[in-house]
Amino acid sequence: MKPIVLVYSKCSTCQRAIKWLKENNIDYEERPIREENPTKEELEKWYRKSGLPLKRFFNTSGTLYKELQLKDKLADMSEKEQLHLLASDGMLVKRPLLITEDYVCPGFKEVDWKAHI
Repeated sequence: MKPIVLVYSKCSTCQRAIKWLKENNIDYEERPIREENPTKEELEKWYRKSGLPLKRFFNTSGTLYKELQLKDKLADMSEKEQLHLLASDGMLVKRPLLITEDYVCPGFKEVDWKAHI
């Protein structure tokens, strides 16, 4: 399975990640996060596989996150509610989001990606 990378084309971090993948000749599948928002089921599967706190899957620097005042609301939301919210709009999801057969990583950290691709 080739890695899947969920990206937003205007995101500079996503652009850096794609450039890195190309420079390293890594075959990957690119998925536009805004047009093809992850489903609740996908997000739950990836979150569980990652072993990370669910909060790490939120784009905390995004406009929508701030507009919805999620900084103050997430702590009081159930896991189910958070997953439903993430699935409601791709702009809430941290990107780029790397998915491999055995690894999921929200955000781009070259050292982590290099270790798992």
